[in-house]
Amino acid sequence: MTDLDAELKALIIETLELEDIEVADIVSDEPLFGDDGGLGLDSIDALEIGLVLEERYGIELDPEEESTREHFHSISSLAKLVRQFA
Repeated sequence: MTDLDAELKALIIETLELEDIEVADIVSDEPLFGDDGGLGLDSIDALEIGLVLEERYGIELDPEEESTREHFHSISSLAKLVRQFA
């Protein structure tokens, strides 16, 4: 796990107030959304994460674009997005 992966995991835990989940519990390549593993997040969670990414990293995403869905697939894909803006 990279430092950025750990930072993003902690950010998601804090933002969504996931009290029973720790950084080590989140697998970087697992899907963040849906019922097929991972955290099982939903569209409201995506909006909250998007706002935090904009605040913290200056990343502005269009929720209507297909690429946005791809960026939010996993911690790894979010980290790749953040690196593009760094």
